[in-house]
Amino acid sequence: MSEPDNGIYDAMNKGLARATGDCVGFLNSDDVYASSSVLAQVAQAMAPENHLDAVFGDVVFFDAARPDRAVRRYRSNRFRPALLGWGWMPAHPALFLARRIFERVGNFRTDFHIAGDYEWIARAFGNGALRYQYLPEVLVRMQTGGISTGGWRSTWLLNREVMRACKLNGISTNWFKILSKYPAKLLEFIRP
Repeated sequence: MSEPDNGIYDAMNKGLARATGDCVGFLNSDDVYASSSVLAQVAQAMAPENHLDAVFGDVVFFDAARPDRAVRRYRSNRFRPALLGWGWMPAHPALFLARRIFERVGNFRTDFHIAGDYEWIARAFGNGALRYQYLPEVLVRMQTGGISTGGWRSTWLLNREVMRACKLNGISTNWFKILSKYPAKLLEFIRP
């Protein structure tokens, strides 16, 4: 389906309304699954007998000029609900959730421009009640240059919205906490 929308999160809400499966994930424009087995791995992890609400893995970023070379690896293994106030979240394109979680938590807020996924994750994971599993591998390959990797201006807006998301969801944070994640993020470029 292709039609006008009111931004990324409105488009995601439209996709969510059309989704029919028991497990939901979002693959954004220019993103691809890292292998043909990703969805089978997710389905196996999310099997009913495992009693999970979510699974997530890593994302590698690549430059369009050299799609075979990773320039950064976002490692989701650092994520814990207790670290939301520090700005940590699992990589959204590599996050898969049981449909019932969306039914309970609701849609993405459309008044966020760049961190609506973070706000939704703060709302869903903030109370620490979700059962989740980290899959220690790359699930998604993401092209650089998207809205979340668009330079310092995007980073500034992202962090302002992360602060707002924490406030809306009763998560204690401050600028020191949010900015303290960047030294660890620099390592993502050194060891992709």
